[in-house]
Amino acid sequence: MGMHLKAEDAVKCAETLWKLVDFRRKHGDRLQLVDTLSHLLHDSPFYSLLSSLPEPDATNSAATTTFEIQVAIHNTLSTLNEIVDILEKVEDEHLCEEVEKRRTRLGAAGPEAIRKEVGCEIWSKSRLPALYSEILNHPNTSDELRRETDSKLFRFKQRYLQALPNTTESAQTKASLLREVDDMASGAVLLNIPDIDLWTHFLESQDHENIADYGYNNLRQFIELFPESSISLLLKGYLNYIGVPLLECEDGQEKQENNPREEHVEDPLDVVLNAYSTASETIIGNRILAEIHLEEYDYENAIKVARHGLSILNKVEADTGRKLSQTRTGIQVVLATSYVHLYPPKHHLRALPIIKDILARSPENVPALMGHAYILEETMRWEDAGSLFEKVSNLIGTEEDEGLRAREESGWCQCKMGNTDMGIQQLKGVLEVLNDLNGRESDRARCLWRLGKCCWEIGETRREEAYKYFINSLKHDSSFAPAFTSLGVYYSEYASPLDPVRASKCFQKAFELDPRETEAAERLVQSFSEDREWDLVEVVARRTIEGEGGLDSGIKDDSTAPMRYLPANSWAWKALGVVEINRKNYSAAIQACQIALRAEPDDGLLWLRLGEAYSRAGRHAAAIKALTRAEELEPQNWMPLYFIADVKSQLGLFQDAVNIYNSVLMDHPGEISVLASLSQSYADLGSKELREGFLLRAQFSFQQAIKTGLAMVEQSPGFRGLAWKIIGDSAFFLSLQTKFVDEIAIRTLMKTILSFPSVDAINRIADVLPMESISDGTVMDGTTALKVAAFAYSYRISLTSSTQQNNGSSWFDLGVSLQCLLARGSITEDSRSKFEEKVVHCLMEAIREDSMNDSYWMSLGNAQFVPHPKAAQHAYIKALEIDSKNASIWVNLGLLYLFHNDLELASEALERAQIIDPDFTLAWVGQSLIASATGNNKEATALLEHATGLTTSVPESDYEFAVNVFNTFATQIKVHKSVDALLPAFFVLDRYCLLRPNDAGGLHLFALICEEIGKLELAEACVQEAIAILEGVYEDTEDPTVEKHYTIANSTLGRIRLSLGDFAGTLACFESVIGLLGENDSGMIRTLRVQAHSNSGIAHFLDGNLEAALEEFQRATAAANDDLLLRGQTSILLAQTMWAIGTAEFKESAKNLLLECITTDPGNVTAINTLAGMGMLTDDESLVDAALSEILALTWEERRKADPKREVDYLLVQYYLEQNNPQKALLVAQKSVHAEPSETVPRKRLGTLALQLGYPNSTLAVLADVLDVDADEGSETEVLRSVAGTMLDERSTKQGLREAQRAVHLAPWKKENWRALIYARLREV
Repeated sequence: MGMHLKAEDAVKCAETLWKLVDFRRKHGDRLQLVDTLSHLLHDSPFYSLLSSLPEPDATNSAATTTFEIQVAIHNTLSTLNEIVDILEKVEDEHLCEEVEKRRTRLGAAGPEAIRKEVGCEIWSKSRLPALYSEILNHPNTSDELRRETDSKLFRFKQRYLQALPNTTESAQTKASLLREVDDMASGAVLLNIPDIDLWTHFLESQDHENIADYGYNNLRQFIELFPESSISLLLKGYLNYIGVPLLECEDGQEKQENNPREEHVEDPLDVVLNAYSTASETIIGNRILAEIHLEEYDYENAIKVARHGLSILNKVEADTGRKLSQTRTGIQVVLATSYVHLYPPKHHLRALPIIKDILARSPENVPALMGHAYILEETMRWEDAGSLFEKVSNLIGTEEDEGLRAREESGWCQCKMGNTDMGIQQLKGVLEVLNDLNGRESDRARCLWRLGKCCWEIGETRREEAYKYFINSLKHDSSFAPAFTSLGVYYSEYASPLDPVRASKCFQKAFELDPRETEAAERLVQSFSEDREWDLVEVVARRTIEGEGGLDSGIKDDSTAPMRYLPANSWAWKALGVVEINRKNYSAAIQACQIALRAEPDDGLLWLRLGEAYSRAGRHAAAIKALTRAEELEPQNWMPLYFIADVKSQLGLFQDAVNIYNSVLMDHPGEISVLASLSQSYADLGSKELREGFLLRAQFSFQQAIKTGLAMVEQSPGFRGLAWKIIGDSAFFLSLQTKFVDEIAIRTLMKTILSFPSVDAINRIADVLPMESISDGTVMDGTTALKVAAFAYSYRISLTSSTQQNNGSSWFDLGVSLQCLLARGSITEDSRSKFEEKVVHCLMEAIREDSMNDSYWMSLGNAQFVPHPKAAQHAYIKALEIDSKNASIWVNLGLLYLFHNDLELASEALERAQIIDPDFTLAWVGQSLIASATGNNKEATALLEHATGLTTSVPESDYEFAVNVFNTFATQIKVHKSVDALLPAFFVLDRYCLLRPNDAGGLHLFALICEEIGKLELAEACVQEAIAILEGVYEDTEDPTVEKHYTIANSTLGRIRLSLGDFAGTLACFESVIGLLGENDSGMIRTLRVQAHSNSGIAHFLDGNLEAALEEFQRATAAANDDLLLRGQTSILLAQTMWAIGTAEFKESAKNLLLECITTDPGNVTAINTLAGMGMLTDDESLVDAALSEILALTWEERRKADPKREVDYLLVQYYLEQNNPQKALLVAQKSVHAEPSETVPRKRLGTLALQLGYPNSTLAVLADVLDVDADEGSETEVLRSVAGTMLDERSTKQGLREAQRAVHLAPWKKENWRALIYARLREV
């Protein structure tokens, strides 16, 4: 083409260009096509050459090869349109692609910011504005295309203007674009061009303080051009609302007959609201709706719309770079005015900076001045407020409504400042003006009321005149609430006579008309509170709170309002808090008190109520903090301390509560409520101490509870029911103990309690429990205390009327106490049936009083457990219907099934109890009983062990567990039995004996366990106590079973004394045993007799009296008769005694006796061992061989059963060592280990033997995985390892030293361990 241009060959150039255009359309991209098409425009270097071509002949297009170029070059409009279409699409696509790409970058800005950034980059280089201008200036452009292109150019420049940042670099460009856009919009308005974008920009760019300054003609023209636009609908509704005609006469006068309020059936406000939903992003839309809401006194919505309008205004200013200060002022006026009048003074802090901003721009802005004055008025800065009102009045005069109101407020401020005469004069002047105006009744009523208030504040001389003003005010406006309030005050404080009824009606009317009448509301609340009308108190308080805006202060979308809410009427929140506390709605009460405290943080009573609400809601830590604050603010008030003590009681800190209650009583001894709480705290403290095993402390606490309860009875008859409940409960819990430390004090209290019951109370249970006086000689035990508790409960029934709710608990307590007496077995068989009937009667009375109490039904089931199982089952099921989550009921039902051998149902019920409460002890005890019933003793013991470890102890489970553990220990056949296995039984029996000190069986078992673990002194004390108890029972009953138990206990005592070395005491015990056994020769008696003679013989033997010992052993042998086991044991003892005498004759007799014993009982390994030992001592190889042959003839199982301590293996090892045959001895030890690899004793014997033979490595290998059961055994193992290690290399010596140290730590009382440590130290050196 360049060659053709130089050659000025237009035809060739046109042909080439058209071929290139055709190629670009088929194979090139769109931008290449635009570049090619641009050669056809005026600014192309080829345009002058191509324009020399003749104009195209449309009738003969085939006559030339350049027809298309001729058409395009002589009319470039089509080319321009094609290029514009392509560039518009390319730029839009590029914009979208680039925005999506940049959004995925790290730290990318928001979508709008990215779009503006990319738009600036694209639109700053765009060719579209120039192309649009060419189209607009083209002579062939039609009017329609020109308007369309003009609109495109406007939107392009508007978008570019909004995308440009407000920086110094782009300020000039932005200002130029703004002028161009404004000129285009102004031109469109001037020419009435129907382009909504241009018209909208024109309206949005107007900067006027009032909407009227926009020009109604412009608004009408907009409506006419765009009748279906949402903005047009909004403008139409606004004009109808303010009464401006939509049409204008030809002479410019408005047509008055076109009153839209008459022509339009639809409410203009509804029209505006409907249109606003689609015009909410325009300044004019928000201004119009905000002003309408303000005119309708809908301040909340006015605030919302005005705030949204300001955000739109900020966006427009940022987009255009132009400040619309007058528009901002107009919107801020609406916002500030709404803040001022929305539940004043809630939002005055928000309104004040806005008003100051308005006045900084427009110092004489009347709404802002009025708003500022109202704020000052609320803060009682009357002088400053009056000056502002006076300024407004002078600015606009009293002809305007605002001026007249400002004059009235100025007069009111004068009155409040003390210038009463001047104020009254001004108010009267305003009243004169108002009297001449129609429709101002409410204003006249307000002015008259203010005149009345001014007269009232002058003094009593003008109270009647004030009364007349109040009456006159209501005549003008019967719904003016403040006048009713003032009348109520007049009737309640000044009228003669006072008329509280009429005053109350006035207050109610005032509050009904306006919930902001807080004086009337507060007086109503006080009156309703005195009458305890809590529902009415709540209604008034809540309506008062709503009258001040509620938690959200009238702005419902403000989520932070409740957190910063400051109440204007804190008394309403106080009243609401008290109401919610009485209704047990504690979370609401807490919130109410917290809000009230924001206004009055130093109100001690309010802190007290908050603490009370926290306490009852279970938030104890917060309750203590609040109550402590209340006590700090009002130290003279004892209530905070009282509630703190109550919180301590709820936390289980009963001792702290008792201390606090006592401190309160020191200063206020007559407070009956404190006495009641103190008595209850003592009872709760005693119960806690009883559960924890502190029995002596519990006795003292229950004594104090009874004393305090008796003091309550003496001081106040109104609390007698509660007092006797506490007294009865304390006596009941005292009955759980069988001994009392301070028996005299307990007896005195019991006598005092029995001095109160009336004849009715005594006769109520006289048929089963006659009254017995307590004398100084009466033995005080748990049964006596339980009888006293029963009389206390019976007396409580007499004190409680049948209509009172706690009458049922009185009958229940009496029934339970009688049931416990029945369970103790202290009731004769003759009176047992009557007793059972009385128990059932009491419980049925309780159920009649309260049939929905599950405890009553459960106790009834317990009473019917044995005599009437079906009735018991019905009672338990009824209790479960009331409370199916009560584990105790399920356990009782399960035990009922277990008692009647229905193990499947029992297991299901007990499992349900365990699911509900895994720590319920009786459920585990019941499961252990089921396991025992099915023969699974191991599982039963495991379940009992778990039960004894739970928080709540059941004495029976402790005893059963100890029995199982002791039996398991006694029946074990092991080389070594560790006493550590008895320690759990020792601890639970110790607890059991504290709770059941009169149980001889428990004491005896405890003595046996103490004997096994080496606590012989404690064992002796326990068995002596058991003997004393059995002796007392036998004297009363002469039961043969008791006599047998007494005999066994004496035998145990004798054995323990023998272990202690008290030989005289031992002989005395066994002499008593022999005397008690008589001539009977049954199995157990024979065993006891043999044990008595044998242990007596041992005592004589150890005491050095061998002849007496020989006689006792002979008697024991004779007593054994044909019992091989007993005879074998006594024969061995007799032979050992003969051997100990030392003469050849006795030694020979001993050998013969043992040979005879072995002949009779070949499996008596002990006799064989003894005989072999005698042979070794006398070097009688034939005797040793004979004994060993007997041993070796036994099978391994027989030897293991007959020799649980493995003494045979030890004897064989020693024999082979003595025969100088260490290998044989080693072989015996190895076989012993192979036979029982889990036993530690054979391993230690093998290790010791290997060490003696010089094989330390073998010792370490044998003892490598030994697990000892106690400290003694463990120290022995460590000593062997230590010695073996020190015999090896240096590294093993260090390890041996550590093991010796460990042995000393395990058993520091053993000398062998210290010797091993010394040896290891020496080897280390």
